Amino acid sequence: MLKIEVKPGESIERALKRYKRKYRNTKRLDQIRSRQEYTKKSVERRKTLKKAQYKEQFLREQDDQ
Repeated sequence: MLKIEVKPGESIERALKRYKRKYRNTKRLDQIRSRQEYTKKSVERRKTLKKAQYKEQFLREQDDQ
């Protein structure tokens, strides 16, 4: 369970924003979405390879600039 303490003088909107960021960084929502439907291992593997290729290409383009 995530705990966020509201600091003195901090607005509730700011504390809520910190909570949302912390929640997003735990990747809990991604786990929930991935468990909604079954994906074959071959499809997962293909997806991770495609993601790695994209990252590699993106980093190469950044180095060139």
